Amino acid sequence: MYLRFREGGEIVPQQVICQKCGFILYDGLDLKPPDEVIQSHDGKCPNCGKKLSFIPKNVEVKPVNETSRLGP
Repeated sequence: MYLRFREGGEIVPQQVICQKCGFILYDGLDLKPPDEVIQSHDGKCPNCGKKLSFIPKNVEVKPVNETSRLGP
């Protein structure tokens, strides 16, 4: 399983970012398909107005560092 950590150790498995301005369109524990994220913003970035695409331009998957893992 791959997770992304925010500062402070909070787990964020999915983060969707606008390619043009870097605005965070979605970030949360539930995985959402691209069409749901696009629909939730009426097809455009609320920050810069860029039309959102169903095809991701860049995908990063980062392994959890064993020493950063949360829990006992």
